[in-house]
Amino acid sequence: MQVHIPGREKLILSHLVLDFNGTIALDGQVLPNVQEKLTELHSLIKIHVLTADSNGSAARECEGLPVELHVIGKDNQREEKRKFISQLEHGVAVMGNGVNDELMFREADLSIAVIGKEGCATVTLMSSDITVTDIIDGLDLLINHHRLIPTLRN
Repeated sequence: MQVHIPGREKLILSHLVLDFNGTIALDGQVLPNVQEKLTELHSLIKIHVLTADSNGSAARECEGLPVELHVIGKDNQREEKRKFISQLEHGVAVMGNGVNDELMFREADLSIAVIGKEGCATVTLMSSDITVTDIIDGLDLLINHHRLIPTLRN
């Protein structure tokens, strides 16, 4: 996926890393319409779900989704998420909402904060390139990536 944004380097994205709870799920359950959007998006970009799986439901909820699920430890989640992003080839977009997402936001090429029912940690919000109030809007920004241009151009 390539996006030409006036006044910035060309944005080339190969990976999308999604937080689970608070981003694509609420109380451990994938939100409505997320599966449809991920199915539409997976032909454009490789999708990863990165989670500490607080509710113990991520494997079940991600079954059948076109994503690679990565469960991290309960300790030092901020650093584990940052390290995961740094090990991917360049071209990483991320979406999340928690304090534990802040360092991956700083590491990524494009970071989208999601202010959903759980809210969004201020430190993560301040580290984002774009903020949305619904995960569907965030996923639609990548599906219809021309929508990134008005928000990100200089």
